[in-house]
Amino acid sequence: MEAALEVTARYCRSELEQYGRCVAASPASWQRDCHSLRLGISRCASAHPIVRRIRSDCAEPFAAFERCLQENEAAVGKCSELVAAFLRCAEQVKVAA
Repeated sequence: MEAALEVTARYCRSELEQYGRCVAASPASWQRDCHSLRLGISRCASAHPIVRRIRSDCAEPFAAFERCLQENEAAVGKCSELVAAFLRCAEQVKVAA
C-alpha cells in the first residue's frame, strides 16, 4: 500500500492537496463541493499500474467506504473502520512483474 500511496502522492500531489483542502474547508458539503477534485485524483491515478490494481482488487472495501462517506457527510469519522479495511486490502496488492 505504501508503494501505491507513494505513486499517487508523487504523480498526483497537486490533485491530492487540492482535494484535501476542499474537504477540510467544506465539512458539511464536501461530497458535492469537492466532487470534481476527487475525479481529478481518479483520472491522475488511473494512469499508474499499482493504483489500477488496488482499485480492481480492493473495489468492494473501497465502495463500502465511499457509501459510508455519502451516508455520513457531516461525520466522516464514522467511516474509520471501513477506510482501515480498504487500506489493509491495498497493503496486500502487488504489481505483477
